[in-house]
This record gives sequence, structure tokens and C-alpha cells, in this order.
Amino acid sequence: MTVKITVLKEQDEGGERRVALIPQVVERLSSLGVSFAMENGAGVASSYPDETYKDVTLSTDRKALLSDADIVLAVQPPTIETVQAMKPGAILVSFIYGRNHPDLVKALRDQKVTCFAMELVPRISRAQAMDALSSQATLAGYYAVLLGSVHMTKILPMMTTAVGSLRAAQVLVMGLGVAGLQALATAKRLGAVTEGYDVRPETREEAQSLGAKFVDTGVDGTGKGGYARELTDEEKQTVRKVISDHIARADLIVTTAAVPGKKAPRLIDAEQIKAMKPGSVIIDLGAEGGGNCEGTQAGQTVQVGPTMVVGPVNVPSMLALQASELYSKNIMHLLQQILTKDGQIQLDFTDEVISGTALTHDGYITNEGIRTAVDPNSPAPPAPQPPAPAAAPAAPAQASGQEAAR
Repeated sequence: MTVKITVLKEQDEGGERRVALIPQVVERLSSLGVSFAMENGAGVASSYPDETYKDVTLSTDRKALLSDADIVLAVQPPTIETVQAMKPGAILVSFIYGRNHPDLVKALRDQKVTCFAMELVPRISRAQAMDALSSQATLAGYYAVLLGSVHMTKILPMMTTAVGSLRAAQVLVMGLGVAGLQALATAKRLGAVTEGYDVRPETREEAQSLGAKFVDTGVDGTGKGGYARELTDEEKQTVRKVISDHIARADLIVTTAAVPGKKAPRLIDAEQIKAMKPGSVIIDLGAEGGGNCEGTQAGQTVQVGPTMVVGPVNVPSMLALQASELYSKNIMHLLQQILTKDGQIQLDFTDEVISGTALTHDGYITNEGIRTAVDPNSPAPPAPQPPAPAAAPAAPAQASGQEAAR
């Protein structure tokens, strides 16, 4: 039977503008022999009107689409009602952030939906093309510098005029993950003097390759898997003593420290903000998680002492056309792992990408960390087994002697 893929129109209260699948990716996946359905207007907000989707069934009946779908694609976590309208055994692909949405995780489990949470894609080389967190963070880092520049009371590059020269702005980026490095690159392209800071010393070379000075505090905060670890109180004081001087000199600071599903780490306190220049700006990309800066208010721009603190939320949605393009391609590469060449679903939970991205399957919460946080009494899933090999084609019947002679 033909696998049916449904694309939902986002119903996020925050005004999500992205769409999970763009027309060009629909064309590429169509070669697998799957069929597509979509809610009317799903791509309009991201500049993909309905008429650009070819060979896609459009409908306003959300429940009918969900009940008939084998695979459902979305951007933001769906509502519990959406999950309950899906048929048992169907697949959902979207961001979920299970620790923040425990009731949604339980609904996915109880409905026996196989959910692939895009924030759980393993950070391994083979899964880079599926890493939606990184693709969206790239755009967020770029946009953060532009957002900062329109709030500043000075320009970023050095400029020579008839009455004298204007000095280049000082830009400090704190947190050198994907978003932070893109912010450094963007600020440098716009002519600013750039500095980068991260608790992981190995990011020094990446910052320097982008023309930025690396702020070395002497503290190594590298944790397991290359991620930052929690610093001790003594280490925090050492870092604070060094970084405070760089904060005070900055015209624009971009903070990017965010942990999916957890509170954002505090990087700048009120005393450090008080010492900043009049007219300085902080763009806090950790605003949705509580903020990297003391005084940040998610979704608002506030004046904190001499500094304007901007707390944007869902920044990738502000660049919806290309954010949708990247996210759609992330999903495409994931679907290519779970669909056979003849367009059938085949889930191999012995595969690191499949098992790592899966949140729920067959009535179980398969991610151990989220299962412990959401429902510690929920049973662990059975050990994964490789999918059964496809049945060999039947051997042709033995020809009779007379037929063979022919």
C-alpha cells in the first residue's frame, strides 16, 4: 500500500510561520512512491502558497487528514487532540521537547504513535543532514546580529567621513556553538571588531578562523560528548572576573547558550550589565529558556540600566522561507532512513539515528532520559531487534521437458 504523508498547518500560539515540507522536497520524496496531503494554507506564512505544491492533496479537514496519515510532519509540538486523532502505529516527526510537554509525551505513548523528535537527532557525523537544531541555529545566529544592529545607536563598521572617522563597534558573542559562530561570522562581515567566548577552550580555533579574538578565562568547562558542563562556584568566579571587562567594553553582545528542554544558563548578571556602555545592546537568544542575562524578558525589549536587552523568541520563524527549506531537508534525510526504496516504512531500532531520535514507539517512551523525567514508572521498551529481511521472490516453476525444449 502507498504510504501517506500529511503536512500540518502550524497552530502554535506564538505565530509559527515555518512549514515542515516545501514543494521542492515534496518532488524529491515523490520518487519513493509515497503520496502527500496537506492542510490548506500550511505553507502560506513561509511564502509557499498552496499552488506551488504539485501532486499534493489539499484539505481543510484536519481530523480526516490525521486519521488517514501514515506519517505526520510538523514543526512545533502538536496538541494532544492532534495526537489523539492519529491512528495507532502512525509516525509523527516534529520538535517535541518532551521534558517541557510531559502530557504530550504520555499521549503519544498511549496512542501508540511512533514519534521522532527532531531535537533528539544524535550529534554524529552521519546525522548532520538531519540535525534540525543546528540548521535552525545557523539562521538564528545570523539574524541576532542584524537584530542587534537595528537597536544600536551606532554602526557596526568603521567609516571615514569628511568630518572624521567613526570607530568600528565591539561585538562580543558568548557561547560558540552553531548560532554563536554564525553570529561571529556575520558581525565580522559587517565590519565589527569581534570577540568570542565559550567555556570550552577547543572553540578557540573556530573563533579565530572567523577573524575573532578568543576570550580565554583559563577555565576548561568541556563535558561529555564535547558539550559544556556545569562549572563549580570557584570556576564561575574566575570566569566572571575575566569576562566582566570584555562585557563592559562591548557595544553589542549576543548570548546563545541554550539547553533544549532545560533552563538557559545565566551568563551575564545585573552588576555586569550596569557596567556596560550607555547605548549598548544585548541580544539574548536564550530568552525562551529563561534568558542568559539577568533582566531578560522573553519576547520583549527592555531597558536594563544603560543597556537595551532584547529577548527574541523563535528566531528561525522570522526567516521562515529559508528556515522551512532547511528544516524540510532535515526531515527529508530522516525519512530516507525510515522509507525503503519502494516507499515502504521500515524502522531499524538497532540504528543509532533511528533509536536516538525516537521518543515513543509501540506504547513505550523509548528515550530513557525523558521517560525518567515524564513518567519514571513507565516500563522500558524491549531490546530493539533488526527489521526482518524482505521475503525472497518465489522461484520460478520448473518447466516441463517439452517447454524446456522450446
